[in-house]
Amino acid sequence: MSSAPDPGLVPENPAAAYGFDAAYRGAPPNWDIGRPQRAFVHLEETGRIGRRVLEVGCGTGELSLYLARHGHDVLGIDFAPSAIAQARSKARWRRVPAHFLVWDALKLPELGVRVDTVLDSAMLHCLGEAEQARFVDGLASVLDPGGSYFLLCDVKPEGASYFHGASLSRSEIERLFAGPEWELESVSETVFERRASHNPAYLVGVTRT
Repeated sequence: MSSAPDPGLVPENPAAAYGFDAAYRGAPPNWDIGRPQRAFVHLEETGRIGRRVLEVGCGTGELSLYLARHGHDVLGIDFAPSAIAQARSKARWRRVPAHFLVWDALKLPELGVRVDTVLDSAMLHCLGEAEQARFVDGLASVLDPGGSYFLLCDVKPEGASYFHGASLSRSEIERLFAGPEWELESVSETVFERRASHNPAYLVGVTRT
């Protein structure tokens, strides 16, 4: 899978983009653990990730690099330029053929790629409600029929109108993927690992019909 030249795309929410970009300029943020999340490693080990992969919100690229080393054709996107710069540097020094692009995940229809699998390590749960719906709509433009979207997100207690930190409840996940183009295959309890802790999380598996 080839990627287009980096277009310097301006995110629709530049304040949020700046916040994430600034987080990657100093010490690694607590969600950047220096390796892929174990939940995604298990998916790879059990053969559930297709050959052509798009990782949305890839950060500094550890998951994309891991998958590229295991033979997948991978493109990682993030709207934080400093994160993508680090990911590209890692790929170069490790000699791993992963591709990275500064891109807004709300503009997937403009990306111009088709993949078997989309991976999301805690990106969707950072978006607002309208942005989440728009992202899900855009998924169909890059994911082939029969392909899979796997989401790792922090757990929001059911019925909570507000919960500290970014998170999703099971019912919110079910509503997001209630459309006829999606089949919600699984919502499994797991953990999201951070540098000094871990949170209860869902690993969500969705198939594009």
